[in-house]
Amino acid sequence: MAQRPRLRVPPATPPFHVVLLEPEIPPNTGNVARICAATTSPLHLVGPLGFRIDEHAVRRAGLDYWHLVDLRRHLDFPHFVHAFGQESPGGRRLLFTAHARTSLYDAEIRPGDALVFGRESVGLPEELCAAHPDDCVGIPTSGGVRSHNLANAVSIAVYEALRRTGALSRPFAEDS
Repeated sequence: MAQRPRLRVPPATPPFHVVLLEPEIPPNTGNVARICAATTSPLHLVGPLGFRIDEHAVRRAGLDYWHLVDLRRHLDFPHFVHAFGQESPGGRRLLFTAHARTSLYDAEIRPGDALVFGRESVGLPEELCAAHPDDCVGIPTSGGVRSHNLANAVSIAVYEALRRTGALSRPFAEDS
């Protein structure tokens, strides 16, 4: 079978950081990891996970792209905040919650920002959102669902951030 070119864009500089706070569902995290690998966005896993990510677990799940993920682990949210501040001093944290008053589509987004998502079952902790109300953003829905699936929300947010900052405006075809 002949190789066909794939549509690519240069990596965003600085990249957007994807942050999952205590993710619970392995396939969601696997899908988010694939989004991060596809967009060269570092993936930060914060706090205890609801599953294992050792080599055996990753191989068994068929995550053949895991080696392409820039993975960072953090003990808890304050440890993430410290590490992120060191690496991306001008970067801000956008806290994604279904209870936000500001839409993702109205929020200011800058390269290097961190896109922070909570657990699948409960979202971000209320106290975190209450402490940083100006950093809370949401993805609007018109239907009666509670919220988007975690991996879908991450893909919406990452690609909107890339689009809004011009990172998708220079596509080229690359032989695979």
